[in-house]
Amino acid sequence: MIKKCLFPAAGYGTRFLPATKATPKEMLPVLTKPLIQYGVEEAIEAGIDTMAIITGRGKRAIEDHFDISYELEHQIKGTTKESLLTEIRKVITKCTFSYTRQVEMKGLGHAILTGETLIGDQPFAVILADDLCDNQESSDGVLAQMIKLYEKYKCSIVAIEEVPMEETHKYGVIAGKEIEPGIFMINDMVEKPTSEDAPSNLAIIGRYILTPDIFDIIRKTKPGKGGEIQITDALMTQAKNGMVLAYKFQGKRFDCGSVDGFVEATNYFYKESKK
Repeated sequence: MIKKCLFPAAGYGTRFLPATKATPKEMLPVLTKPLIQYGVEEAIEAGIDTMAIITGRGKRAIEDHFDISYELEHQIKGTTKESLLTEIRKVITKCTFSYTRQVEMKGLGHAILTGETLIGDQPFAVILADDLCDNQESSDGVLAQMIKLYEKYKCSIVAIEEVPMEETHKYGVIAGKEIEPGIFMINDMVEKPTSEDAPSNLAIIGRYILTPDIFDIIRKTKPGKGGEIQITDALMTQAKNGMVLAYKFQGKRFDCGSVDGFVEATNYFYKESKK
């Protein structure tokens, strides 16, 4: 069973400046709930009870959010507003949170490696809070779907979706052999390729299941595109040595790292809340 989920949350969120000058981008709210709480709730729904969060300078609000605020609770106790804290109270009581800092921003691969001390020698999930996922068609969220797949194949898995070819430069892109409907055995993976160089239009989004050998592979991975340690490079090494799967998940994904995606998510969840 996968019991730990890693949340890389040390980035600066420069696309949302000035809002993110003093507020972590992971704490930007879609309606009344911050992005990272949606991710934590998705992990809980998948049976995970230990959240490992990679933070950085200026990210204390994340730790404070997943903690009890005695003064606030005292102020609203017995009022109609007390019920507004019900969801976050459930989250706090259902799981354990641990934190470590990424001192330098050296890419997603480096951020995941920073979490090794929190994860240990076991398979784990990774959620990027920027990618907000929802699945109204099924009882299983994206991460729960991936964990069921891991239980069958016991290898690293990335979530993918089709994107327009002109947008491949924003993503890691895979190519592979479809072994089951929507499940691909990866044989190529390129970080942010141009449309001319992209091996397909199947883009990796912010959901991963990783086996613990990924840490040693990342340690040996040289900086790639942008001078950063790319998780796609490490996963490509893992695919060559064994097997890495890509899974075309069921559900909707919103790129809340962009203003357009953030607005789209807000409108979507607002409409859902009125049903």
